[in-house]
Amino acid sequence: MPEFSTDVTQFIQASWPIVLMGVIFYFMLYRPQQKEQKKRSNMLDNLKKEDRIVTIGGVFGTITALTDKTVMLKIAEKVEIKVSRSAISHYQDSTKNGDNK
Repeated sequence: MPEFSTDVTQFIQASWPIVLMGVIFYFMLYRPQQKEQKKRSNMLDNLKKEDRIVTIGGVFGTITALTDKTVMLKIAEKVEIKVSRSAISHYQDSTKNGDNK
């Protein structure tokens, strides 16, 4: 019976660094990424006309029309472009994102 106890103890001693790495991975990488995805999804769901946004490609514009998948952006006088909703990066006004920068 003492051999079983020794084997279990050795297994626990050998496996705790792997468990610790998993916990660190969760709190440093996975959890913050999930929070950021939720924040971005919430932002995309709450878009409305007249919001001033920036696309992932760096185009600044004002929303003139919305559908489930696309957004019409006014980028200059008499110039509108149609972009995918997922191409929107953030609001021009950073306080609207919940950032206080």
